[in-house]
Amino acid sequence: MNTKGHCYPKSIILQAVYFKLRFTLSYRDVEEIMKMCGVQVDHATIQRWVYKFTPFIVAQMKKRKLRVGNSWRMDETYIQVKGQWCYLYRAVDKLGNTVDFLLTKRRQRMSAQSFLIKAINNNYKPRVITIDKSGSNTGAIKVYNKRSFSKIKIRQCKYLNNIIEQDHRFIKWRIQNGLGFKNFESAKRTLNGIEVVHMLRKNQMINPGLTMFKSFCRLAV
Repeated sequence: MNTKGHCYPKSIILQAVYFKLRFTLSYRDVEEIMKMCGVQVDHATIQRWVYKFTPFIVAQMKKRKLRVGNSWRMDETYIQVKGQWCYLYRAVDKLGNTVDFLLTKRRQRMSAQSFLIKAINNNYKPRVITIDKSGSNTGAIKVYNKRSFSKIKIRQCKYLNNIIEQDHRFIKWRIQNGLGFKNFESAKRTLNGIEVVHMLRKNQMINPGLTMFKSFCRLAV
């Protein structure tokens, strides 16, 4: 992570970004906490740091993520961006480990298909995917199977899908006390960062640090 040209050292930037992604805090809250630590930094600057450096953290986590299982649970949840509902597609394996995630503006087969392709490209083809009765998710898997000559099994079972619905709640809880997202790209980057920290909580990183924060810092090397 290249912080050359910034007025603050890398350690300070990482600390502020981690506070925002790890805890249910507004940018003004993070500004106040940094001030208590002896660092004077404006909340708008912290917001720019999160926007700029989160994609790098996400890319590094993709390289260092432990392999997930071959039985996935796939679902989407609602996220409000500038007063409009967007859809966060997510998948976990049967142990609750995060497979992948994707924020989209619409809930339709093409969105579900884009997410499925992204998840498979970043991981591998699963043996079975458990979904709810969503027609878009069913259609996405069927189209993928047809086009790639795959045989991913589709399983519709609400009981087995409870694990991802519970996992959604952590993400929703993390953002519910904020002031909301002002634009789609900012929402996407912040949510991606929150998902990475959530994966660190689940010990999904190869050779993690002694603490979550140290693991997070390793992603920025």
